[in-house]
Amino acid sequence: MPVRRALISVFDKTGLDRFATGLAELGVELVASGGTAAYISELGLSVTPVDALTDVPEMLGGRVKTLHPRIHGAILARRDVRADVDALEEHGIEPFDLVCVNLYPFAQVASRKDVREEEAVEMIDIGGPAMLRAAAKNFEHVAPVCSIERYDALLLEIQATGEVDADTRRELAAEAFAHTAAYEASIATWFGDRETFPPKLIVALERQRELPYGENPHQRAAYYVESGARRDLLSRVEQLSGKELSFNNLADLDAARGVLAEFELPTCVVVKHGNPCGVGVASALEDAAAKAYAADPVSAYGGVVAVNRRVDPPLAQRLADEFVEVLIAPEYTADAAEILKQKPNTRILEDRERRRATLGERDFARVIGGFLVQDSDAEVDDREGMEVQAGEQPDERLWGDLLFAWRICKHVNSNAIVVAKELQTLGVGAGQMSRVESVKIALDKARELGHALEGAVLASDAFFPFPDGPQLALDAGVKAIVQPGGSKRDDEVVAAVAEAGGTIVFAPRRHFRH
Repeated sequence: MPVRRALISVFDKTGLDRFATGLAELGVELVASGGTAAYISELGLSVTPVDALTDVPEMLGGRVKTLHPRIHGAILARRDVRADVDALEEHGIEPFDLVCVNLYPFAQVASRKDVREEEAVEMIDIGGPAMLRAAAKNFEHVAPVCSIERYDALLLEIQATGEVDADTRRELAAEAFAHTAAYEASIATWFGDRETFPPKLIVALERQRELPYGENPHQRAAYYVESGARRDLLSRVEQLSGKELSFNNLADLDAARGVLAEFELPTCVVVKHGNPCGVGVASALEDAAAKAYAADPVSAYGGVVAVNRRVDPPLAQRLADEFVEVLIAPEYTADAAEILKQKPNTRILEDRERRRATLGERDFARVIGGFLVQDSDAEVDDREGMEVQAGEQPDERLWGDLLFAWRICKHVNSNAIVVAKELQTLGVGAGQMSRVESVKIALDKARELGHALEGAVLASDAFFPFPDGPQLALDAGVKAIVQPGGSKRDDEVVAAVAEAGGTIVFAPRRHFRH
């Protein structure tokens, strides 16, 4: 199937100068729609405008220009079907061998802040997807091209053989249908945005990168980003040095960034296997990092570390002395970056993303044959709605610790328990089937590390079904407990705390994390 004639209609003209020139040099006849034809003509190349074939000028401000039998007949005709060939001859239509189309940037425009509805609607491409789908359907005879990244390789292939190989055409067809499907999905999502859970929820994902392996070395993996998303895990993140990011690195990085988003003061978060094992907040970042590492230095070994302030040389040296898998910060001084780059295995990431997670975003959990979909648990809790059920009214220091522990608890796998003091985690109990077991683990971890529990606080992501968990904490020296309540034995739990002289606060919501 030699390439003799190409139809080009692109919004994004990146690389088109090389591609169109290369095709022309190979003797390919160029046909193009309005703006594309003008661009190619300015390159000094011979090009036939679409309206010269159709004898119909562009209509409705450009909304109608390629929707014509002379265009779609030339794309869809099967060269091995006599009736199709006869129809082309009867109507004087020459077939296209290559169709190069990219679409109006609907998702980019529609996702802009304060975009007007009419602006978004005008970015819904009609003719482009129609041509691209037609070419993809007829891939046995036509090469459908929608990716700028394909231009150079296709030119080399046509230059070498005069044609586009059948296997390549099939790959291009798969790309084209995936491209138009994602495009339609972004439009459907935009129109359905007025419903939290519309009857049909269409999620389009674009592969951002292949990963070296999955959770385990025998599993293949890749990182996909939701089409049209305003921000993603690695948006505006630059890797300064270190090995390639892995599946587990990205999962822990997501967890670390989630905890970090809870705090405005200088904060350091260390995550291991999806759970924060050490978190510290202080007036200076170096002190916050010292707290985070001192919280559980054994578990911190090989963890993912996230901080929310610039990394200076003293902290860089402190972190360089540890085994850190991934470090992410908004900025590094030049000297700090040089110190950290001496650790070639540590992945050093600089985060320039300043947009916060938006309330109302959806979370997805994979189940057999489908997904569970819910609102993201993105709202940051404060003192509003907290109710003291027993004990003294907490002072400012104690309120600070209670809110600190409560915000971290939201990011720990259920059943989740966080013990904290002076804006530092002392012990974390995660992922246990029994809540009292999580309490034991958190307290035992704090004791093993020599942390003083007298005057500490404890946060539980959901209610205590019995007084046994709170009693263990109070006996260990914990002064105040925060939990959402909701158990039929709430009165027993509150009474036990009151009798022990402790304070118990009910939060307005629970934070299960399965």
